[in-house]
Amino acid sequence: MVDRIWLKNYPAGVPADIDPGQYSSLVALLEESFTKYRDRKAFICMDKAITYGELDEMATALAAYLQNKGLRKGARVAVMMPNVLQYPVTSAAILRAGYAVVNVNPLYTPRELEHQLKDSGAEAIVILENFATTLEKVIARTTVRHVVVATMGDLLGFKGHVVNFVVRRVRKMVPAFSLPQAVAFNDALAHGRRLHFTKPEIGPDDVAFLQYTGGTTGVSKGATLLHRNILANVLQNDAWLQPALRKPPIVDQLLVVCALPLYHIFALTACYLLAVRAGGVNLLIPNPRDIGGFIKELKKYQVNSFPAVNTLYNGLLQHPEFKTLDFSKLKTCFGGGMAVQRPVAESWLKTTGCALSEGYGLSETSPTLTCNPADTDSFNGSIGLPVPSTYLAIRDDNGNDLPLGTAGEICAKGPQVMVGYWNRPEETAKVMTADGYFRTGDIGVMTDEGYFKIVDRKKDMILVSGFNVYPNEVEEVLASHPGVLECAVVGVPDPKSTEAVKAFVVRKDPAVTAQDIIAFAHTQLTNYKVPRQIEFRSELPKTNVGKILRRELRDEKPPAAAAG
Repeated sequence: MVDRIWLKNYPAGVPADIDPGQYSSLVALLEESFTKYRDRKAFICMDKAITYGELDEMATALAAYLQNKGLRKGARVAVMMPNVLQYPVTSAAILRAGYAVVNVNPLYTPRELEHQLKDSGAEAIVILENFATTLEKVIARTTVRHVVVATMGDLLGFKGHVVNFVVRRVRKMVPAFSLPQAVAFNDALAHGRRLHFTKPEIGPDDVAFLQYTGGTTGVSKGATLLHRNILANVLQNDAWLQPALRKPPIVDQLLVVCALPLYHIFALTACYLLAVRAGGVNLLIPNPRDIGGFIKELKKYQVNSFPAVNTLYNGLLQHPEFKTLDFSKLKTCFGGGMAVQRPVAESWLKTTGCALSEGYGLSETSPTLTCNPADTDSFNGSIGLPVPSTYLAIRDDNGNDLPLGTAGEICAKGPQVMVGYWNRPEETAKVMTADGYFRTGDIGVMTDEGYFKIVDRKKDMILVSGFNVYPNEVEEVLASHPGVLECAVVGVPDPKSTEAVKAFVVRKDPAVTAQDIIAFAHTQLTNYKVPRQIEFRSELPKTNVGKILRRELRDEKPPAAAAG
């Protein structure tokens, strides 16, 4: 076991280890807060708040509804919605009923959704109506038999009718769909209130979430996160946050900005569950891309914690209204999902008076592995120190530990590390070592102070605004275009999104244009995965066995690309 030299730099009061056994499950954590903070606001969205007591009641009703459908303990239930009040209700209900949550990106194409539903074996789905047309196209080829359809206005009271009218009729954001078996969200709640809820036995080794990721290869697979994995990371993050919360001014109730999508592991742990354990309130932002609207929401509240990705911090800083906000109660800002850029960090500190604490983690690790101190007053360009109960090692390709300051693969061990990929033992074996470490696929170094820095990525994964894009998936789609003979996909630097997707294409049909290929990709891929640049080549560099050399394409300086 690695000597934890980083402990000497822990902030005062942060323990070396946490006790994940203080809760038997995530449900125990949720129910403790439901009881303890019953009258407090738990979530706010579009000016509507729900209390912990209301969340408790609705989650029980929906859990009873799902149980009434005959789903057995351990069944997978998919959730496909943005940051709306129905998400915390639904996820709490699924966990409470003894099922596993399968988080789905609402922007997925039919192809992507079909893969995830089939791979997870999901039997039910709760989906926002805006995305129901996607489900309609694939549901017959999946194991999904129960569908609950929510609307933007479901839990917003009278205002909900206005919101639904605008969303459907004015903005036309709900494409027509036909799902005859579907039940409306509010009807499911009403029905569930008339049913008996049977409380199942849920333990630390039951599956809580399937978080889909490419991992260290390109096949999208579910990181199997048990109740104890997520619980451990909530407690690790909570312990790490305390030094910042102890600094004046002391706040009565922690208010967390939840602009990161809740289906993403970062928001799930660092916003939703962390705030719930503390009796805090999450300010849900359904569309953070609307920077102007986002700032209008922030003006209404004195926020205390603001986890986000670099692109979002930067977008806010570029808006003239942002500097007019009241930051006097802002106590901590965690940057994750992608590298925090120094100019952004320095500008954020100057504007808000609160330094960005950069951290690092993966879906497979629930997610946090490292973070800079929460009460930091500067930006150091590192990903910080391992959080409590976490062991990190820098190793070579043969699994040997490397000396301090030497670059190697970051390998991690701790209670937050997944048990494996869902139904993929071969893929699990590729990333787990004999001594129980998870191989992250990222190349880093450890300083003699115990701080870690990422220097490169072993995998070919592309990072677009905090989201992973795997070249294999994009290449497979492009290669299915009748005018494409061969293709290779790499990431290229992009000032707005860290990286952009670029495709090198050998044409089968000389008449095919870059615009043709990009338009085709849009029908098969979520927007952030679609190539922004296409460069045509007569041939692609390959190894002697015919494998295309992506690294060679990435490292060369090609001529100007055809823009998308």
